Amino acid sequence: MATTKKKTTKKKLTYTRFILFIPCCLFVIAAVSILIGNYWVQILDKYKEKEALQQKMLSLREKEEELKVDVEKLEDPDYVARYAREKYMYSKEGEIILRIPNDDE
Repeated sequence: MATTKKKTTKKKLTYTRFILFIPCCLFVIAAVSILIGNYWVQILDKYKEKEALQQKMLSLREKEEELKVDVEKLEDPDYVARYAREKYMYSKEGEIILRIPNDDE
């Protein structure tokens, strides 16, 4: 009878351990799944941010090229003189400036 009582007690103890082990395993699996999910969301956000920054970099490179062209033009004294005459209505000696209004103005 003592051996049956030991077996019954051992079975109950094993069953109790098993019942406690399952929720612990489920908790660990859920926690790991949540962490992995959060990391994937962060990774996807970083990819989107990378794409946006690459687009911005391309537009800035295009603007840089335009500015380099402008710098090259402004290093030419003839271009600067013509630009000043057109934009700020400066004239050479002996020139007369006639302003003709456009329909846009």
